[in-house]
Amino acid sequence: MNSIDYLGTYCVILPLLFFVIAVSFRLMDNSALLFLQKDIMVSSSYVSRNTIKRHIASNPDKVFTGKLRRALLYRGLHRIFIILMITSTITAISCFMLA
Repeated sequence: MNSIDYLGTYCVILPLLFFVIAVSFRLMDNSALLFLQKDIMVSSSYVSRNTIKRHIASNPDKVFTGKLRRALLYRGLHRIFIILMITSTITAISCFMLA
């Protein structure tokens, strides 16, 4: 196999890898469960960043705020890997169109 074949393989596998990593970080973000454990009612399973930041600033419980900070970190990493997935997908499509 020559280097062009390897490039085609990486163009297909890389977006899939980024997607799997992004989904993993999304599943580790359990911010709605954290709020429900503290008897704070949330309307959906996706709690906004502003709500999380507001509770970090106003809650005196250090363990709870630490878990919320970790949830924010996971959410940020999820967003980064989704962006990487989209850019690598665009690159893969252009790679296949040029080949």
